[in-house]
Amino acid sequence: MTSGLRALTARGWSFLASGTAALLCAFFLGEHDLLRIGVLIISLPLLAAMVVSRTRYRLSCARRLDPPRVPVGGEATVTLRLENVTRLPTGLLMIEDTVPYALGARPRFVLDRVEALGVREIDYRVRSDLRGRFGIGPLTVRITDPFGLVELTRSFTISDTLVVTPQVVALPRVRLSGELAGGGESRTRSVAAAGDDDVAPREYRQGDDLRRVHWRSTARYGELMVRREEQQWQSRGALLLDTRRYAHRGEGPRSSFEVAVSAAASIGVHLAHEGLGLRLVTDQGAERLPETGLSWALLDTLAEMRTSSARSLEYGTAALRQGGGEGLIVAVLGALDVEQAQALARIRHGNMTGVAVTLDIAGWDRPESGEDEGQLAAQAVLAGAGWRVVPLPSSTTIANVWPKAAQGGRFAFSGGGS
Repeated sequence: MTSGLRALTARGWSFLASGTAALLCAFFLGEHDLLRIGVLIISLPLLAAMVVSRTRYRLSCARRLDPPRVPVGGEATVTLRLENVTRLPTGLLMIEDTVPYALGARPRFVLDRVEALGVREIDYRVRSDLRGRFGIGPLTVRITDPFGLVELTRSFTISDTLVVTPQVVALPRVRLSGELAGGGESRTRSVAAAGDDDVAPREYRQGDDLRRVHWRSTARYGELMVRREEQQWQSRGALLLDTRRYAHRGEGPRSSFEVAVSAAASIGVHLAHEGLGLRLVTDQGAERLPETGLSWALLDTLAEMRTSSARSLEYGTAALRQGGGEGLIVAVLGALDVEQAQALARIRHGNMTGVAVTLDIAGWDRPESGEDEGQLAAQAVLAGAGWRVVPLPSSTTIANVWPKAAQGGRFAFSGGGS
């Protein structure tokens, strides 16, 4: 009851003040009719406070996001399910959900009443032009009586997260030849197809199929030996994303950094669908990705990617060197100088395929200007080391230039020789 009195509206306090004044006047003037009116006026906000306070903790709420993950610019539907779990109908309900500014204005709704044990569902849509993880909730419900004398506010504790992923564009299939690296008990090696049967024997283990016994090795080692099980081979690669703040230009969704993140997401999803075991690396080092659901894990990680204060790719190149069994490296790069290009060029060796998607950073500063001479020189260094250089101007998308990744370094690079 005390909490109900604290929730009195201005109208409710006015009723109490008017009723109290009527009681005082009736006492001094001896007017019994005025006394009855004063009691009636005072009792209205008190009764309203008692009724509303009883229903304050008798509401349950649930929220559903459909879908819980959307690309930049995509819409998600938020469904609020409000249930009155008492046998008394509610009064007027004013509902407000908490959403970040990036998802739009806070949605507000008014429900006249919810009958006993009744359920109401409310839908609203959210969208964002910025990627990231956005918390939705908690929900706030303001309960009022029919006369507007009492207003109680309750905030539910439940909240949900909407993941806004970078924009992913479909890429054409291109041939990216490189090493295929496998897992299992045998060492990494190059093979032409998946599923090569490794006949190297190992010792017999409880439960092994006796039909796999390798008798020649059994006679040689003096103990029961069996053929190894078929090893599954999978192409492995790395995706390097340049997140250095000083290497990018522009602000907002069309900045060079956002274009780079979108390009990395498109390439990563494309290669994952091609069966590539992918590793994400930035200028800060390797990023941890779960083994399962690679596409979603990559998109979730890139959704929260921010620029760094680093000035070089030192940690990124070091992380790439540690993945020596990788047959493919794709680097999405911002502004690059010759020294950084040389460090990156040295990573490629043997039959490894290196693809460098280089953003035309000068185009974000001065769209009418040509390519920067320093960037052209860095591209020439990469192309000379056998990298396939794919320039990405500010006026086009990664899908339009991706076919150049199938060409050799000097053919993909149009700005200079190799």
